[in-house]
Amino acid sequence: MTMPKPHSGRPRVGLMLPISEGQMDGGVARWTDILAMAQTAEAVGFDSLWLADHFIYRFPGEEESGPWEAFTILAALAAATKRVQIAPLVAATSFREPALLAKIADTMDEVSGGRFILGLGAGWNQPEYTAFGYPYDHLASRFEEALTIITGMLRGEHVTFQGRYYQVEDAFLRPRGPSDRGPRILIGAKQPRMLRLVAQHADAWNTAWPVEPQMLSAAWNNMLAACEAVGRDPATLELTVGTVAQPLGPGESAEPSDSVIIGSPEEVAKVLMSFGQLGASHLVVNARPRTVAGVERFGEVIRLMDQMA
Repeated sequence: MTMPKPHSGRPRVGLMLPISEGQMDGGVARWTDILAMAQTAEAVGFDSLWLADHFIYRFPGEEESGPWEAFTILAALAAATKRVQIAPLVAATSFREPALLAKIADTMDEVSGGRFILGLGAGWNQPEYTAFGYPYDHLASRFEEALTIITGMLRGEHVTFQGRYYQVEDAFLRPRGPSDRGPRILIGAKQPRMLRLVAQHADAWNTAWPVEPQMLSAAWNNMLAACEAVGRDPATLELTVGTVAQPLGPGESAEPSDSVIIGSPEEVAKVLMSFGQLGASHLVVNARPRTVAGVERFGEVIRLMDQMA
């Protein structure tokens, strides 16, 4: 199996911001906290900021919790930053009508000055669908229909579509944001049908959450098969990776984990650079601790990655 061409230089590094209860070192991230982390991330060298798109969390045996609404925070971040890209990881197409989501994305492109990435997915967390009144059936089929409408509108078409789940009549976007053909579309996917849709429609693919570079091999093999099935040159598809990392400070120690990259800043930097050697051009990192101090500490990892490039 052939991995993508090694990324030249260091891969871009994005930061997952905490917007749910309990995620900010056990506390609630208020807007002032999120803003401080975002502006600190931009200052220390992060290349992008990412938010999860959920409404509530209800898991057996756990206290229920909830996040802030993602696109409201993304728009505020777009206005409050200058350099970093802004994106959801990933927006569930079933939470918003697809034509509306295309309109939101194009407006985000305008507010951010072309820095917005439209991350899309089919959704998965059934309790929030039930709580907020969204249908949970046929998620992949709904996603395929939504994607047809969204991509057509963002790429400048007048879209008429009569599907089983969505219908639009001569829908189009005016005015347009600064990006040619709209913002880049990234899709997070794992299953064969979803991978086929990535190969057909996406500019970038995200796989999450591997913590060892060799874990990319099987995932990329599946993506190659999807590209071959639809006649897509895999070299035209950007590989992005979501991962979790905790650089340790002087004198700190932590138990090894199979779900978190743990080590000195140099050790963490080496692992992240290894993802780049396997072709990943953009890493979306859930950096721990999820505080301003944790973001500042991760700046040392980015500086070391720059030296290693």
